[in-house]
Amino acid sequence: MDIATVVGILLGSILVVGSIILGGSILPFVNVPSIMITIGGSIAALLINFPMRKVLGVFSVVKKCFVTKVPDSKEIIEQFTEFAKIARKDGLLALEQRFEEIEDEFLKRGLEMVVAGNSKDEILSVMDIEMSCIEQRHETGKKILDATAAAAPAFGMIGTLIGLVQMLRTLEDPSQIGVGMATALLTTLYGAVIANLFCVPLAGKLEVRSQEELTARQLMTAGLATLVEGLSPPVVQERLSAFLSNSHRAFDTTQAA
Repeated sequence: MDIATVVGILLGSILVVGSIILGGSILPFVNVPSIMITIGGSIAALLINFPMRKVLGVFSVVKKCFVTKVPDSKEIIEQFTEFAKIARKDGLLALEQRFEEIEDEFLKRGLEMVVAGNSKDEILSVMDIEMSCIEQRHETGKKILDATAAAAPAFGMIGTLIGLVQMLRTLEDPSQIGVGMATALLTTLYGAVIANLFCVPLAGKLEVRSQEELTARQLMTAGLATLVEGLSPPVVQERLSAFLSNSHRAFDTTQAA
């Protein structure tokens, strides 16, 4: 689980709610019409902007902000170095025995193609298609979050205008002024919180996660190519190390021999 995402959302929520409680009761900040306008309006805008299945599927994509663990690049390189040792000693078919140990479906699919004798070009083509699909799903999820971040404050402003109109129509009745003013202000508050505490940060985290995952997939694809080429473990390690920064390129070279 990504602790930073959870801590950030909890901390932001505590600060907002805490500041409200310190100033008095939280009940005046709960307004059903404001919730209907801001949240309901944002959902309506999403349904107009995106197909239903895309909107419903965003939850599985956003989940990556909280629970997805991107494979460590150094561990991937060490794993392919071990694969290269096995392939050089016992042949590519011997890698089939390692399938049960592999949890990553992308890597398992690639190794299956290597063991099946597919050419390097065929493997790279299939892996590139899969990476493109992953990138597209992440991009769609980010677009939905960005659209929500734009819609929530906009509907907050709509709610503000509605509240002001209601307030101006009831100036002769002072008891109704507070209701209109509450709707006017709270919709703006709700829209700002939804956009800046949830949607914008989650969209940014999703973009980072997407880039990290694609980098890991590119590293795996390059590793699969080295297995097809039959490179020695030290060469595999050296070639894949290009994906790492200089400060992370320290390996135990005796294990690659």
